[in-house]
Amino acid sequence: MPSTPRRVTQRDIARLAGVSQATVSLVLNNRADADVRIAPETRDRVLRTIAETGYAADPVARRLAARFNRIIGVFTYEPAFPSGSRDFFHPFLLGIEEYAERAGCDLLLFTSAPVVDGRRRIFHQDNRLRLADGCILLGQEVDATELHRLNRDGFPYVAVGRRDDAGGPVPYVGADYAAAVGELVALALARGHRRLAYLNTDMTAESSADRRRGFVEAATAAESARHLTTVARDAEAILDDLLADRTTVAFVEDFATAVALELATRRRGLTVPGDLSILTLGDPTVPVPTDLAFTGFRIPREEMGRQSVEVLASVIDGSAVGVQQRLLPCELVEGETLGTPDRRSTAAER
Repeated sequence: MPSTPRRVTQRDIARLAGVSQATVSLVLNNRADADVRIAPETRDRVLRTIAETGYAADPVARRLAARFNRIIGVFTYEPAFPSGSRDFFHPFLLGIEEYAERAGCDLLLFTSAPVVDGRRRIFHQDNRLRLADGCILLGQEVDATELHRLNRDGFPYVAVGRRDDAGGPVPYVGADYAAAVGELVALALARGHRRLAYLNTDMTAESSADRRRGFVEAATAAESARHLTTVARDAEAILDDLLADRTTVAFVEDFATAVALELATRRRGLTVPGDLSILTLGDPTVPVPTDLAFTGFRIPREEMGRQSVEVLASVIDGSAVGVQQRLLPCELVEGETLGTPDRRSTAAER
């Protein structure tokens, strides 16, 4: 799926014109700050840059400008700034920042939330939620009781990722994991695979449930379509199970497990995909070193971040019609770990 060209922002205009972003904002709104006089040549330079780049002010910014603080809160149930360079949440935050800037909004990251029973909580004695016009929620697993309270209180929010109802429908922007997994299953079946295995992490999040549903619905034509847990099992034990059942392709929820399984396969003198095909069901949540390009799909994380701000803005300003729920398509990655069963030796004989 081709990426959407990045829209020109006020920050871009400021950089190209050699002025501050505040100056660009004043020129766009055809006004001057009480303490700042914009020189005619500066105004002309900004207007010329706007014309040359084709910049157009986002309608969201115009709707929010008059009546709201234009502050968008961001709450993460997991740490927002982990040390790994391939941080799973980083692209979401990039997309959120990009669209917030386009809409003329500042971001307020709620970092003081206490950890209760091993999880961060939005609602606590000193929560500052009301400083923001609304809030975006990030996390692999979001607390349903807190969603229920947000619905009850009528506070504008949008979840990144599909969420089940919580005392009412939940506004969200998610990825269509069921369709993405279904597409991979169909691809494996088309290449002749009939003995499939789904390696799950036992997570109860909606994203995991959607992946498993996509597998079940698409694998009806398979001779065997098993579900195996990877919890408390090393890659060698998992591989033993797969080989004993003559599995030809494994669909793996956790990227690190896929990497470990491929290494275990090579240690046995087997090959991927010659003896076992391994497909991954999303991006790494933590950095995992590997030079192998796994067949699987990419999650549209930046676009999910952008559209979550767009949806939240429509909730805040009242322009949303009904509860906004969007599922975005994932991008298939061809990779090099999906082969055909006739290429593999009989694993049981090895």
